[in-house]
Parts: sequence; C-alpha cells; structure tokens
Amino acid sequence: MGKLTDQVAVVTGASKGIGAAIAKELAAQVAAVVVNYASSKEGAARVIAEIVSAGGKAAAVGGNIARAAEVEALFAEARRLYGKIDILVNNAGVYAFTPLDTLTTETIASIFDVNVAGCYWRRRQRCPCSRRRVAPSSTSARSWASWLRRWAPSIAAARPR
Repeated sequence: MGKLTDQVAVVTGASKGIGAAIAKELAAQVAAVVVNYASSKEGAARVIAEIVSAGGKAAAVGGNIARAAEVEALFAEARRLYGKIDILVNNAGVYAFTPLDTLTTETIASIFDVNVAGCYWRRRQRCPCSRRRVAPSSTSARSWASWLRRWAPSIAAARPR
C-alpha cells in the first residue's frame, strides 16, 4: 500500500520533463495517474509504459489546457476511466525564450491562454481536488531570477483569489 492508494491524479503537461517525473512519482505512491499531453503523444506513451512496467496504473489523455472544451474532455475522460479525480497537478505551462521587448502579440496570447486561462478552465471543473492544488509549472523549475522577471504577471493573474 502506498501513500496515495485509491487516489486518482491528473497531471497536466505530463508527457515530458517535470510533469513526467511527477506522474511517475504519484504512480510510485500507488495513485492511478492520468498523463495529460498537448502535443507529445509519443512522450505520454513512454511515461505510461514506464509507470505500467513498474506496476502502476496510468492512462494518457490528450488535450490543450488552453482550450476550455479540451479541458472539459480531459476531466470527463479521467472520470470515465477511474470514476473520480482526487489530485490535480497544474504542471502545464509555456515559456518563451526571448527578451520581453521582442515578444509578439501572438506569443503573449499563447502564454496567457496556457498559463492563465488554462488554470481557470481546470479550476472550473469543480472536482474535490480544486481546494488542494499543486502548481509546479515546468516553467517555475527554471532559473528563478529570469523566470520571475518574465512570468510574475502570469502567476499573479492565474492565482485564485
């Protein structure tokens, strides 16, 4: 028995990097894990294979968290697969490796849609896990100083009041 036996976790942005590591750790603690991905179905399949080969339970569900309908479908599929959602890890995030004064309107809109609106779409699902969240966005694991300078507005806008 693990610490998270009978718990179901949805991890956004879990096909690579920090999200993949979080998904694997949750599975190691015996949670059933929904590995969300937006573009890397192959990466999600690798994460699932690792979890299953270690004796865990996991399923991959695609969906861009910047789009409300896709977030709704992600949560619906997680509930269909496992009956509930206990843990939500808001890991998905985007980051532009460019000076602020060179960001285009489209890039800023994309960052806002994922890092801010995406948090809202997930929160709107009203699962019990909405009160207890983990939000370690992959972007937050990078260099604090450069990250904070660029993304503090995203974080402030997404933070529940």
